[in-house]
Amino acid sequence: MSTPDEEPIVRIAARGDGITASGRFAAGAAPGDVLLADGGLRRGSHYVAPVCRHFTNCGGCQLQHCDEASLADFVRERVVNAALAQGVLRAEDAARIVAPSHLSPPASRRRASLHAGLAQGRVVLGYREGGGHTIVDLAECPVPAAELVALIGPLRQALARHVAAGGTATKGMGKKPPRKAPARLAVDVEMTLTDQGVDLGLKGLAVEGLAATEAWLAFAREHKLARLTLDQGYGPEALWQPAPVTVTLGGISGGGVAVPLPPGAFLQATADGEATLAAAACVWLRDVGAVADLFAGLGTFGFALARGGTKVLAVEADRAAHLACDTAARRAGLPMQALHRDLFRNPLLAEELNRFGGVLLDPPRAGAREQVVRLAASQVPRIVYISCNPASWARDAAVLVAAGWRLAELRGVGQFRWSTHVELASLFVRI
Repeated sequence: MSTPDEEPIVRIAARGDGITASGRFAAGAAPGDVLLADGGLRRGSHYVAPVCRHFTNCGGCQLQHCDEASLADFVRERVVNAALAQGVLRAEDAARIVAPSHLSPPASRRRASLHAGLAQGRVVLGYREGGGHTIVDLAECPVPAAELVALIGPLRQALARHVAAGGTATKGMGKKPPRKAPARLAVDVEMTLTDQGVDLGLKGLAVEGLAATEAWLAFAREHKLARLTLDQGYGPEALWQPAPVTVTLGGISGGGVAVPLPPGAFLQATADGEATLAAAACVWLRDVGAVADLFAGLGTFGFALARGGTKVLAVEADRAAHLACDTAARRAGLPMQALHRDLFRNPLLAEELNRFGGVLLDPPRAGAREQVVRLAASQVPRIVYISCNPASWARDAAVLVAAGWRLAELRGVGQFRWSTHVELASLFVRI
């Protein structure tokens, strides 16, 4: 039982701190913990021991100390509070409209962004510390898929050999350091799990000369990489790619479409999170006729819809992603047309949107204000809005609600395990 100077933690705030009913914050607190008068914590039933030795130092996770129920509540509260704040949802309707949260399991992330550098003369590889720039040298990570984690140690060793052999990092666009300069290392690492294996991208690493090139080719062969790309200041260039690299999309009920994966292309963080979002979209847009898939990317949701027989117009600004989507749709013979168009500068107009029975949009984190204004002026009967930012989603949703739509369903998705990053799927219908 709490004393007057002690307060229970009632929920987790947006940045991961526990918060009491009176508004006191406590780092590392889980719901049910008690904040003591001296600032300490008495642990409650929702606290669990973190599974990773790097927790609290590494900036990748903020919520490893919370149990499954607390994590699900956190995801739900993030989307609900955003909707309430903008008047998109009434508190009394939340129980009816908001579905249970989906949480991606550990070891399910299929992409990871790491950093490599030098610390006291040795190569370190990992995420940056929370709120800083220091790289936490990873000895383990319970979040990415096993194939990605297995590559961390060998990649660290390969980078160390590269530095020992006199290799350096690039320094600015097109500039190369002198041969005798002290070794430097500032490399961004992108790892993505594809149909063919791990796609590894290294940005900022200068690979010069036959010996260095052969060393990295040997690394790619030894670890059976799907592709190895280097960005030395002029964009990514494939050093190793024994076969075309693809990722299967639209396979929520088995099968799917193998879509070419351009280097650096956006991909949903987990396959199960993607399937959850896509399944919701397919249910909500069933039997509406043709669908406009806006900010379509590689066709993540468009292929799921098209495989169910829905006619889809997939609109995307990034040329590489557009071409990949178009190529895959043609090869698969699906009722899907790809359109190259920048929806920020040239959004679809109301009269164009009125040709469709439904619209799906999945914009970047900033939202899609200009496109949403046009949607608000249209007569589209159903809109599915998928977002990676509850705040920008709620601002856009308020525009739709003011123009005559209502929020019919809402679901939070925690693809980024143990982090405060939350995604969502929502359905709006005409009143």
